[in-house]
Amino acid sequence: MFADMTEGRKSGNGFVGLGAMAAAPELRERFERDGFVGPIDVLTPAECGPVRAAIVEILADLPGYEPRLYEVERAHGARPDEVVAHFLGGWRVQQALRELVFEPRITRLAAMLLGVDRLRFFHDQVFSKPPGHPGVVPWHQDYSYWQRTAPACHITVNLLLDDSDEDSGCLQFLPGSHRLPLLPSIPFDSDLEAIREHIAPEIPWHPVAVPCRAGQATLHHSYTLHGSGPNRSDRWRRAAVLNYMGADVRVADDSAPLLRGVPHLPKGAVVAGECFPIVLG
Repeated sequence: MFADMTEGRKSGNGFVGLGAMAAAPELRERFERDGFVGPIDVLTPAECGPVRAAIVEILADLPGYEPRLYEVERAHGARPDEVVAHFLGGWRVQQALRELVFEPRITRLAAMLLGVDRLRFFHDQVFSKPPGHPGVVPWHQDYSYWQRTAPACHITVNLLLDDSDEDSGCLQFLPGSHRLPLLPSIPFDSDLEAIREHIAPEIPWHPVAVPCRAGQATLHHSYTLHGSGPNRSDRWRRAAVLNYMGADVRVADDSAPLLRGVPHLPKGAVVAGECFPIVLG
């Protein structure tokens, strides 16, 4: 399905293209400094089409697909005109989403930034904001929801499937926030800046918005604060999110399966199995 992109280049936004591995040292430096990098070219615009179509199909029958997904945002089901559509586990039900999980242009970059030789898939997510939708994704740290795994050796790839900018609710990041302590998890239907009551007032709050074209991605550390505002535009804003981890991350809390429908793993066991495949190495 996906083409081979071997030519890297520079744009006004920085290094783009996985083929330009000479850019790796600078990308790694930026990731370690800021806690995120992007935008980076991953797919061609044409390759985004089948992925968008897969998302449209799931959202058109979300109640029918829900039993086979890991999770569907309940607040969206109750208030679809207010809360962004969000679900986990699309890779289980749509081939186009499954192929993304193993795409080398994604996995090589994620492993390089995470600093691991072997990369394991954790889970995927989809966010969908229709034109003019007021829903936001509140500022949060991803690992605040993932504390049942340890250590915190995770990275998130946010792949845009539509052109996105501040008007349509692109991702924003707080540079350097990956060095903050772990903050409380924030309910998905909270106000955009609800997390700020948990941040010391002397911490500078200077978010950076990262517009992306369809097929570009941002990658961020699991402690990096990020969020996205409403879609004030007349365009869709859809993203496929891929969460990866080091191959040796283990179960820290075995009170229940890590995700709905996956085999129960005991505390201390490596997070492994067909639901958590090695994707590189």
